[in-house]
Amino acid sequence: MVSNGGVTDIRSSREPIIRTSGGRVRGLTAGGVSSFKGIPYAAPLDGPRRFQAPQPAAEWGGTRDALAFSASVPQVPLRPGMSSSWNPGDSTDCLSVNVWVPAAGAAGLPVMVWIYGGAYIRGSSSLPEYDGAILAASGVVVVSLNYRVGFEGFGWLSDAPQNRAFLDQLAALRWVQDNIRAFGGDPDNVTIFGESAGATSAAVLTASEAGRGLFQRAIGQSVATVTGTEATARATTERIAAALGVPATIEGFASVAPEAIHAVQWAGGEISPFGPVLDAELVRDQPWRGLRGEVDLIAGFNRDEFRFFAVAEDPAAQDPAAAAAAWGVSIEDYRAAHPAMTDADLYVVILSDACFRMPSMWCAQEHPGRSWCYELTWQGPTFGACHGLDVPLTLGNFKGALTETVLGIDVPDEARRLSEEMVKAWTSFAATGDPGWPEYRPGEALTRIWDVPASVVSDPEAASRRIWASHL
Repeated sequence: MVSNGGVTDIRSSREPIIRTSGGRVRGLTAGGVSSFKGIPYAAPLDGPRRFQAPQPAAEWGGTRDALAFSASVPQVPLRPGMSSSWNPGDSTDCLSVNVWVPAAGAAGLPVMVWIYGGAYIRGSSSLPEYDGAILAASGVVVVSLNYRVGFEGFGWLSDAPQNRAFLDQLAALRWVQDNIRAFGGDPDNVTIFGESAGATSAAVLTASEAGRGLFQRAIGQSVATVTGTEATARATTERIAAALGVPATIEGFASVAPEAIHAVQWAGGEISPFGPVLDAELVRDQPWRGLRGEVDLIAGFNRDEFRFFAVAEDPAAQDPAAAAAAWGVSIEDYRAAHPAMTDADLYVVILSDACFRMPSMWCAQEHPGRSWCYELTWQGPTFGACHGLDVPLTLGNFKGALTETVLGIDVPDEARRLSEEMVKAWTSFAATGDPGWPEYRPGEALTRIWDVPASVVSDPEAASRRIWASHL
């Protein structure tokens, strides 16, 4: 085993050992990539720590096996009766990171940190879609992390810090700064990237002073409509606390098992009862109004975002006029912009704009530094260019439940070819700050269209941008 300043020569062993700030970890080399999984970056979520800021992880003696993912954070399954990455009784030692490193061994590699999505109520770095091996084989160090979701991550409590999910992400990014050099990564060349709630996290951290110095680039894949007021968050907590019969305090909620909270958290008619909360500290405003210019940014979206959700709704309830009224935009303007579109398709367009397209576009448009925009228009075989289609394409993984949902059981060859191009763009951006298409500038709005073949188009969603201009 050869070591240089804490960096093990990964080529010298199938089970490389690297010294981290917490102790030594043993990984596994396979297929040209070394992986280290389940490394704690914070203490277990025992008792009151479920609702406190992340606490430092304890150091360990000897060498810790980093061969398997840690437990996931408490959460709900996607739908009742479905399997979940977390189950009652799972270990509370779940705030962990995973690292994938090119096995050829190198130093000063660009670092990419993946932040999962899941509507703020579910998600785990252990999902097969999020494996970092494909990206790492392209010459980057890949890190993924677990962070608290649901009430543990976002629920308002009178004596707890708000937005605990973001505090977890910041703690993991500090772990990267302290340790990634030992894995061959460059702590001064870190790109954070994520999808949906993960993209929103990337935008929030890019707008937050707390993120300064922890990363240099960010990619937001389908940034979501993000922030709620403290009053709204408090009302959600009071409703849940009343159902549980406990006070809205750390002590009160720490006395209740996570699954008991899950059982009463829904108010009905919502994708998620939780989300980022305006707290005047970490989350001061919608992120596109305060992005830090020193961070290079890619922000983009999928053409048919909301179709992923619409397929589970009652078609009779999909009223585009009601959707437009609920969001304060003009149905007449939408019908003028899309005169041949059916009501069902127009409903998807309006809610795609409201939930993902406009927040993503505004991030690219309002960023005071260098920014790029993309739109994924390639039509998947199940639900078109729906929400989540970008995940297997950008990480290069064609396994797992999400992949089967958006790409079917037999993945089209076009998807694999498109993925190769998107992986090249993402890793090039992480390495050099250039994804391979022109920057987004007001007046030009040059946008990468991810299709087969790919192209660059000026302002492809100009109609929606004009309709929503007053909401910016």
